[in-house]
Amino acid sequence: MMAINRIAFYHLETLLWIARLGTFAAAAERLNTSQPAISARVRELENHLGAALFRREGRAMALTPAGRELVRESEPLWARFQGVLMACGDIAGASGVIRIGAGEIAAASCLPGFVAELGRDLPHVSLEIDIALTADLIQQLASGHSDIAFAAGRIAHPMLRTAPIGSVDLLWLASPATVAEMDADRPPIWSLSNLSPLYRLMKDAIAASHLADCPLNLCNNVRAMMDFVVEGGGIGIFPRPMARQEMADRRLIPVPGAPTMPAIDFHAAIRAAESDPLVLAIFDRASRLELGGDKGA
Repeated sequence: MMAINRIAFYHLETLLWIARLGTFAAAAERLNTSQPAISARVRELENHLGAALFRREGRAMALTPAGRELVRESEPLWARFQGVLMACGDIAGASGVIRIGAGEIAAASCLPGFVAELGRDLPHVSLEIDIALTADLIQQLASGHSDIAFAAGRIAHPMLRTAPIGSVDLLWLASPATVAEMDADRPPIWSLSNLSPLYRLMKDAIAASHLADCPLNLCNNVRAMMDFVVEGGGIGIFPRPMARQEMADRRLIPVPGAPTMPAIDFHAAIRAAESDPLVLAIFDRASRLELGGDKGA
């Protein structure tokens, strides 16, 4: 006879995170415990049920048919239980670790105010922020290694749900010394590399400008490009929020005659199958962000 009365909620939580992340080690990190503790919970659950829930496939743990059935039936129950707890209390009392992924531009444009607001309203929730390329953000989110992502450009993935949160201006900028010498010199133009979803946008804009014959330098770090340009290393195309201070100090100024760049659209994303009430509540907040209100320098 199954010892159902000995199954605790942490057993189901452990099972669901292993199923989502694929390894005991990843589940241990997510649940802030040790891998031996995770293994012990799985053994306890299997002993109580009298059935094996996982089988090892290389370094990953694959669910057995019994394990898949338990996960399928437990996920909605766990989500409802979490929702009941939050409804009975106050979301301000929610706790846990939320992992947020963001691209470099998104981190500068979206996150500062958003993270500060979360800190005020959800004081017991810990945040882990990972700055990465868009392709990596999508992979981390789809695999369950992050909970929510902010990225520039369109996020197209069948496992993800997205919400548009506005746009940010792109500006052609250079140092005053570089602008003064442009008639006599053809300075290099700095663009994000082809690893960025903005690469084609930037390359097309450069090709259509009067600066098309300038050398093109590529870099995958906006802040590094900005440092190069501030020091007189060429011309750059930068998001307004990241260049605001340099423009205020006149270390960077607009490039005369440069064509207008289309604004960057930003999206927030979570897994389409996400059921955790806290993640859903934070995504709801994210979906109400409205970027693009600062048109001035």
